Amino acid sequence: MRMSVAIATFFCMWFITLFTVLPFFARTQDEAGEVVPGTPESAPAKINMLKVFLANTVVASIAFSAVYAIIANIDAGP
Repeated sequence: MRMSVAIATFFCMWFITLFTVLPFFARTQDEAGEVVPGTPESAPAKINMLKVFLANTVVASIAFSAVYAIIANIDAGP
């Protein structure tokens, strides 16, 4: 796999896994007990995006490693 393809693949996988990891660290306003008037109780109260991005990078790296290993073994062939 060429480096440019690997970087593009990792970026796509990182962005896709972001939607999986994003709700892991979110607390709703209802859970925090501080509902801002005019917003739904299910709206996020505070989210630490650095923590989300770091966790997402770990998850995406693991997934990319698996995909890279599969592609590398297919390219090698018999």
